[in-house]
Amino acid sequence: MLTSRSWGTGSFFRMLKAKLTEKKTLSPDSKRAAPRTLQGHTGRVYAVAFSPDGILVASASRDKKVRLWNSVTGEVRTFEGHTDSVYSISFSPDGQLAASASWDRTIRLWTVATGESTILKGHVNGVGAVVFSPDGQLVASASWDKTIRLWDLAKGESSIRQGHTGRVSDVAFSPDGQIVASASWDKTIRLWSLAWDETLRLGGLAKGEPSILQGHTSWVGAVAFSPDGQLVASASGDITVRLWHAATGAPLRTLHGHTAFVRAVTFSPDSQLVASASADYTVRLWDPATGTARRTLRGHEDEIYAVAFSPDGQLIASASSDKTVRFWELLVPFTRVPQL
Repeated sequence: MLTSRSWGTGSFFRMLKAKLTEKKTLSPDSKRAAPRTLQGHTGRVYAVAFSPDGILVASASRDKKVRLWNSVTGEVRTFEGHTDSVYSISFSPDGQLAASASWDRTIRLWTVATGESTILKGHVNGVGAVVFSPDGQLVASASWDKTIRLWDLAKGESSIRQGHTGRVSDVAFSPDGQIVASASWDKTIRLWSLAWDETLRLGGLAKGEPSILQGHTSWVGAVAFSPDGQLVASASGDITVRLWHAATGAPLRTLHGHTAFVRAVTFSPDSQLVASASADYTVRLWDPATGTARRTLRGHEDEIYAVAFSPDGQLIASASSDKTVRFWELLVPFTRVPQL
């Protein structure tokens, strides 16, 4: 079901779009301005994503709805169909489809232009994450049933991967589409080969054994590859973000600074920043090369579940239990902006 209405945010988005095209430098004081906020969901907002062209922002919520906010027209559309909380939202590489994952045990593939959806069934417990492969041919999903599923959209078939001993909370594709990473409540990250007949072998592991990245001391809630394919980042209930070498699985460094569970992690499009979102109500930005904390973004009034960079890297969006999506502008290199 698709509903559409104007949400009164057109001027906001047009202003935002205009500001991003201006060539200007933020002063230390101007970047302290309160973040812009989108409201409309009636429950916790668990996920946020930008379309590949940066025009649409999608959000997913405990209110069982997916919302699409158009930055050009100001229009907001609501996609309805899930029967329980929606935990994840992802756009296809061409922007024509959006995939959502829900506690109702299903994934829905939405045609962005029309709001029509196709349901993917197979998981036997809630689905917490969904993502498209870089070529748009596959969808990977992660579930509380402790499995990962890989869906071939052309064939309409799925294959299952098992090995985690706790619920699987997140899944990510490597930039070349050859590796799938999964994060779990069993405190590990696993790396799987796309062939799905064996896992990637790292650290001298025997053929067929999973590549397991260990180090976190609590559940791992999120995992991400850097766009340059060099790093893997993970976020955990142990209040840290960890960085790993993607090629070897070796630990690189641990990022300390949050004061509560870290729920989400992602890289900027140029791989030069890591953003993490936490139950401490903040988003933190880090330099992955040094582990240095660059900025702390404050404004949400409850824990933050998701964080995303715009395709051009000039915006950060975050989704929170306070029922809002918030945005911060990043208009200059961080080497020229003092830390907060």
